[in-house]
Amino acid sequence: MTKADIIERVYEKVGGFSKKEAAEIVEAVFLVMKKTLADNQKIKISGFGNFVVRAKKERMGRNPQTGEPIVIAERQVLNFKPSQVLKNALNQGWSKS
Repeated sequence: MTKADIIERVYEKVGGFSKKEAAEIVEAVFLVMKKTLADNQKIKISGFGNFVVRAKKERMGRNPQTGEPIVIAERQVLNFKPSQVLKNALNQGWSKS
C-alpha cells in the first residue's frame, strides 16, 4: 500500500472531505509522526502498536565483498512493536468493517 492508496481510502471512508483535503490530513499525520520520532519520543497507537526510536552502539562488522573488518557507526533505528489486537487480527484474518 502506498501513501496515495492511504489517501484514497481516507477519502472513501471519511465523508465530507475532498481528495485534496484527505491528502492534507494524511500528510499532516505523517508530519506529526516524523517530528515526534525525530524528537526521540515514542508513538503509541492504541489497537495498532508502538513506534520507538532506539540508539544502536558502534560495532564491528565486515564488508561482505572483501571480508575486510569495518566499523559500523552508532545510529538511531526505528522499531515497531504491534499491539496484541493487531497480532490477533493478522493471525485470524481481518474482518472487513
